[in-house]
Parts: sequence; structure tokens; C-alpha cells
Amino acid sequence: MFKVKKHTVMPSTNSQETIIAQGVKVEGDFRSDGDVVIDGEVSGTVATEKFLRIGETARIKADVKAHSAVIAGEVQGNVFVSEMLELLATSRVKGDVTTARISVAAGAQVNGKLTMDGSTAKKEDESEE
Repeated sequence: MFKVKKHTVMPSTNSQETIIAQGVKVEGDFRSDGDVVIDGEVSGTVATEKFLRIGETARIKADVKAHSAVIAGEVQGNVFVSEMLELLATSRVKGDVTTARISVAAGAQVNGKLTMDGSTAKKEDESEE
């Protein structure tokens, strides 16, 4: 006779995620305290305190800073990652890369200077705070 309504409880997360979808263009300085996923176009600067994923369809003309990152698309600008950077086979980076650790898949393209110095990465990360 009476139906019991079931309520779906969404798990609470402390993490925030920002998505710039394919077809979206952002110009200017973009900063986030949470995770960022970019599949569109960004010009200016991109900075996040957490994880950054640049998808295959992404076109970035900006300096990029993140705690950790996976790049599958195109970046024209310097890349600074304080922990782990993963360059997938479809990635194309035109600029200098600074990171503590890196993984480069066969087919990934990097045109620039690569600096791997954990102490430099930590000092740069601390100076932003």
C-alpha cells in the first residue's frame, strides 16, 4: 500500500574537480585547488594544487603547474610538475619540463629542456604557498 522511497546517498568527497570539456576555450590565468581535466583549449596559465589531466583533444598554449599530471594532448609552454608527470603516446610538449619523476610512453614528443630535480620541484612548490 505504501511504498518506501529509497534515497541514494552520494559519497562525500573533499576533492573538487574542474572539467574544461572539448569545444570549450578558456583564455587567461586558470587556477584551481582541486583536480583539473582539460579536453578543450586553454591560453594563458594553468595551475592546480592537485592532479591535472590533459586529454588527447586538448590544446594548451600556457605554462602549466600541477602536483601531478598526465598529458595526452598538446602543450605549448613550460610544464612544472612537483611530483609525477606521465606523458602518453599521443602527447606533444613544446617547452621546458621540470618534474621530480617522469614516465614517457613510446611516441610521446617533447621539444624542450627536461629537468628532473626533486629538490628544485619542492622548493618551487613551496615558494607558491
